[in-house]
Amino acid sequence: MILTESGSHISDVLDLFRTHGELSRTEVIDISGLSRSTVNQRLSSLLAGGLITAVKGGESTGGRPSSRFALNTERAIFLTADIGASGFTVAVCDLSGAALRHTKHVVNVWEGPERVLSDVYAAFEDLRGDEDIWGIGVGVPGPVEFAAGRVVNPPIMTGWDRFDIAGWFTSRYDVAVIVENDANARAVVESRQHHSDNLISLKLGTGIGSGLVFNGQIIRGNEGAAGDIGHTRAAIATDVSALQCRCGNIGCVEAYAGGWALVRDLEAEGLAVSSVADVVDLVQRGDIRAVRLVRQAGRVLGEAVAELVSILNPGTIVVSGLLAECDEVLLAGVRERVYQRALPLATRNLTITRSVLGELAGVAGLALITADQIFHAATIDRLLTPAVVSV
Repeated sequence: MILTESGSHISDVLDLFRTHGELSRTEVIDISGLSRSTVNQRLSSLLAGGLITAVKGGESTGGRPSSRFALNTERAIFLTADIGASGFTVAVCDLSGAALRHTKHVVNVWEGPERVLSDVYAAFEDLRGDEDIWGIGVGVPGPVEFAAGRVVNPPIMTGWDRFDIAGWFTSRYDVAVIVENDANARAVVESRQHHSDNLISLKLGTGIGSGLVFNGQIIRGNEGAAGDIGHTRAAIATDVSALQCRCGNIGCVEAYAGGWALVRDLEAEGLAVSSVADVVDLVQRGDIRAVRLVRQAGRVLGEAVAELVSILNPGTIVVSGLLAECDEVLLAGVRERVYQRALPLATRNLTITRSVLGELAGVAGLALITADQIFHAATIDRLLTPAVVSV
C-alpha cells in the first residue's frame, strides 16, 4: 500500500496493522511510503484513541530499539449475530474479528423480525460484559439493501421485507449497526482466511446461500441479490416434475439440495428425521439412503455453481454450514459437476474445500465487515481522542 501524503488518511495506517499485524514505525514508513513526520502523527493519534498499542521488541540500528505497535484488539468489542432459517449464533468479537464468547439458539426466521430480533437482543445482553461496544453486525438469509440496513423481498423471510433491522438495534444500542447477507459475511472471512481475492462461499444449512468476493470486494449486485443460486432453476428440474420450493417458485436448486428438502425426502423414505442435524447424523453413520441423497444434492449444487465458475472464474469455493459436515459425501458431488460442466480454463487452478471455521464463520465475517465500516476514513474520527502522545 503506497500512499500519497495528500491522499492518505489515518484509517489507511490503521489498516496496515489490521492486515500485517505487529509493525515498527520504520516498517509503517516502508510499507506506506509516507514520511516519518506523517507516520509519527498518525501513530500518535491512533495511540491516543486506543486503537493501537505499543509492544516490546524491535530492530536496532545501534541506538535504542525502534518501538513496535499492534492493533489494540481489546480496546472494544463488536456484537454479531448470524441469523439462519432455523437458528442463530451470537458472539462477542474483539476488534480483529475473533470471537471471544459465543452461543447458539434455535428460532424460526419466518416467525418475523420482532420475535427473532428480540431473541437476538436477549442473547446479546446475556453474553456481553462491561466492554465498550463499538458496533453491531447482523447477518440474515436474504437479499440486503446494505446502505439502509434492511432486507428486500427475501424468499423465505416472511414479514421481514424492508423491516428496519439497523434502526431496531440503534434504538437499543448507540452504535453503528451493519446488516449483511449471511453468505456474504462468510465470503469475507473465508476470503481473508484463504488469502483469495476471488472466492465463492456456499452456506448450506436449512437453505442455500452463496456469497461472492471478487477483486477483494463483496459483490452484492444492484438489489443485494447477487449470487443467490439457491433460488435459480436446478438443472435436474423439468417442466413436468419440478419440485415446489419454499419461496413459492418451482424447480429451485434449494428444492432439491437444501437441508429442508433432504429432510422431506428422507421422511418420504420412512426415516425418522426432523432437522438438518438428523440428516448429517445419518450420513456420518453411513446410512445408504442419506448418503445417496446428499451425494445427489452435491451434484445439483455443482451444476448451479459451475455456471458461476465459468462466468466469474474464482480461485476458491468454500462450503460452510451444517450440511458441510457431510464433508466428502457432499463435496464429491459438487466437484464432480463443477469439473464436468465449467470451462476447463476456469477450473484449472480452482480449489473446492470445506470451511475450517465451523459455526463461527458467520459471526467472524460480520465482525470484519463491521470493523471495515467503523474504521473507514469517513467514520473513524469519532473513535479518536484529541490527545496526542509521544511515539
